[in-house]
Formats: sequence, structure tokens, C-alpha cells
Amino acid sequence: MNKIYNEKHRLQFHFSPEKKWMNDPNGMVFFKDEYHLFYQYHPFGTTWGPMHWGHAVSKDMIQWEHLPIALYPDEHGEIFSGSAVVDWNNTSGFFDDEPGLVAIYTSADNYPNSDRPRQRQCLAYSKDNGRTWRTYERNPVLSDVNITDYRDPKVFWHEETSKWIMMLATGQSISIYTSPNLKEWEFASEFGNNAGSHDGVWECPDLFKLPVDGDDTNQKWIMLVSIGDNPKFKEGSRTQYFVGQFDGTTFLNDNPDEQVLWLDFGRDNYAGVSWSDIPAQDGRRIYIGWMSNWRYANQVPTEEWRSAMTLPRELSLTSSEEGNRIVQKIISEIDSIRNHTEVTQELTIESDSPVTFNLTSPLMEVNVKFDNKDSNSFGLIFENSKNESIMIQYDTASEKLMVDRTKAGVNSFSESFAALQETDLKMEDGKINLQIFMDTSSIEVLANGGKAVCTSLLFPKHLYERIIIFSNKGTTRVSPLKLTELNSVWGKY
Repeated sequence: MNKIYNEKHRLQFHFSPEKKWMNDPNGMVFFKDEYHLFYQYHPFGTTWGPMHWGHAVSKDMIQWEHLPIALYPDEHGEIFSGSAVVDWNNTSGFFDDEPGLVAIYTSADNYPNSDRPRQRQCLAYSKDNGRTWRTYERNPVLSDVNITDYRDPKVFWHEETSKWIMMLATGQSISIYTSPNLKEWEFASEFGNNAGSHDGVWECPDLFKLPVDGDDTNQKWIMLVSIGDNPKFKEGSRTQYFVGQFDGTTFLNDNPDEQVLWLDFGRDNYAGVSWSDIPAQDGRRIYIGWMSNWRYANQVPTEEWRSAMTLPRELSLTSSEEGNRIVQKIISEIDSIRNHTEVTQELTIESDSPVTFNLTSPLMEVNVKFDNKDSNSFGLIFENSKNESIMIQYDTASEKLMVDRTKAGVNSFSESFAALQETDLKMEDGKINLQIFMDTSSIEVLANGGKAVCTSLLFPKHLYERIIIFSNKGTTRVSPLKLTELNSVWGKY
């Protein structure tokens, strides 16, 4: 096994940097049969520092190849978050015979002779599939002296108006700009002053279409907006989304302004956006997030590296009594690391008589369907020999799904880390279906087909060795339970 990936707490089937600090995913684009993942990177330390764009490529978003740093700080400042697109029609004039990649990113420095932060949007382009980059000689292409938080451009081509659209995080709102060529931008509209959560500064927007219930004749636009950490609120940084309509200039929210739709009820899914330019015949909208939280990201107990990404997820939109809601599914390419599966077809779990299974690997996928009879609550616990545990529990009275990591392992590095994470979730025909991915220091729980998702870091002193299925004050039935070993993408673990 690659020695670099054998450190304590090193994740084995999630993307992480070879060394040093990583945060937001950037520039995610599909081009010439490769998925590109750029990311906020500090190559000289394991805490946040002068930002670069790290770079990796993959054929399947599971197995990754690390590449050299793509973008370095320059005369315009550090390289903050942004996006990348394929300029298929050479609207920018950067290319000759073949289309190429254009990165649109925020340059961050201070105003001259001042300590006031300055954030401006810049371009770089690549003619060799992202291996080398040239910055545009007339950078920056967009600035505003009146707005301090002015960053994280997400750009896409809008077919209906034949223009590039830029979503830009501007303080407590999202500003929308349009351009014919990626170089000259015109303000179109602003969204968000009275909508959603404003618990922290708005960051890392995205905007894309999804069909409702798979019906391509009924499509809605989804806007993702991440919320920066605010010490007044317990959760730290999180990601919300809006469902609505977009005409090329203005986004209209379908839901009440005060309603907040959270993408993930766990503490550790932030700043995520979707891949650009996935072919239409693929038909998927694929998302990945930074698996951490600004409340404690700089303090987590890893040594040579910090941070990882979530598993990539396919997003879809489903209708419900409450309205249209995002559903998440781990991409089908995960099958490449599935190994041996043990199936228990049916179990009856009596009150206070839990059933225990030994885990054959610390890297596991667990699929379990609970068919409740009269239990007050039921669920499962991952446990190790150090009496550390992570509990996933459904309460039938409150109709809440909970992921409790208060006893999951090391948590003294932050008062905010030991957390009971919970969300509202209704049973479906008296059943709760869970899909769980357990890595060495993370757990991702997808409930009822991905209608509720919890992403959570864990730092156990010893890897989890067994799983306990339990029922409280009543009986529940499990049918079936599937325990699947997962392989490390870095070698034998």
C-alpha cells in the first residue's frame, strides 16, 4: 500500500490531498474522458493559508491521479474558489483548432496601501487538458469596489440565451452576471436578500436544471448556496438549496422565502458544487463537497494532511407533499470498490435484545431496511474495543433520524465536534431504509433512497469492529441486512 495513505485517520476511498491542507472543490469539469477536480490548496502547511488550486483527474471519480498544482498566487493575489468550463465554441478566443478549458476564479489580495480585503474575478486557460495554465493578460475581468465578499464564481453556458452565466457570492446574496465571451460581464440580477438562511456569509453557489421525478418535460432550476461559519449558531458551516425558475437573467424561488432546505443534516458537507460539461447522454448531475466544517477544520486530529471530499453523488429532484426536494445517490462507479457481501435475509429485533455482527473490514457499506412493528426507536451502532461508538437511530414518535457522534472517538479538539445530528424523516409504509458508507474517519448515511443524508467525520482511536442492531420498547424487523466490504483505492488496507 502507498505509505502516504497509511497514516492514522487517513480515508481510504475518499479523495484527499497527498499532503498538507485542502478545502473547497473547484473547477470541476469533464473533458476528454477525464473528470477534473481542482481544490483549494495550501502546499506549505496543514492549516488554511495562501490559496492555490490543487489538481487531480479521474476516469470514474473514485480512483484519482494527483497532478501538479494548477494555479499559483500571482500579482492579483491568492487563488480562491471558482469553476471551469469547456469553451466548445471558442467564445473567449483563447483557442485555435480544438476547444479547451477556461478557469474562472477569485483573486484575493488587499487594496493598495490598505488592509481592506479585495476580491476580483480572473481567468486562466489550458490547451492541454488542464496540465498547464496561462492566466489572461487582462485580468481581472470583473470587480466591484463596493462589495468586500465578492467571490466563488460558478459559470455555465445557457443554451436558451446563448450566453455564459456567472453565479457570484456577494455577501448575503448571489449576484448573476452574463457574458458572450467569458471576458466581458454584465450584471443581470441579484437573489437572496430575503430568502433562505443568512446565518453566515453566502459562498460557493451553483445553478443547474433537474427534471422532476425524471420527467424531462418538467424541469426545475436548483441553486446551491453554502453558509459560512457563524459562532452564534451550533452547526457551523452548511449548504442550503433553492428550487425555482431561471430565464437567463433572474432566478425565482418556488418556495416561501423563509423556508430553508438543507442539502445535508450532517456537520461535514460544505462548499460543494457540481461537475460541468458531463455529456448529455450521461444525463447525470454529479456533486461533491468538502467533507469538513469551518468550525473545526483547522483543528481536526490529522497530521501530514487535512481534509477530504465527500463521495461523489448523483442529484435528482423528486416531488412530495412538502414540495420538490433533492435526492442524493452515491454514483454507480462505487461498484468498482465493492468486495465481498454478507446478507442476512431477515431478523426480528426484540426490545432490549440487540443483535451483534462482527465487521470483516473497517471499510464497509451497510444496507439495512427496518420494518417497524411497535418499537419506539430502532437503529444500529458501530462500536470498537475502546468503547467508542457512532449511533444511527430513528425515533418513531418524533419522526426524526439521528446520527450521534458524541461518543465516536477523539473530539477534544473542538467543543463543536461532539454532536447529535438529526433531521425530520417520515417512514415509508412503516419502513426506514439506510445505506451507510463507513471509511476510517467518516460516515455517510443515506436514508430512504437519499431523501435525507448525513455526512459526518469521526476520529476513533481504534477502527470500528462490530455493528449492533437494536430496538427500544418494542419490536422491529430487519429485512434484509447487507454488509459489504469496500476496497481501499490506494492499495490493500
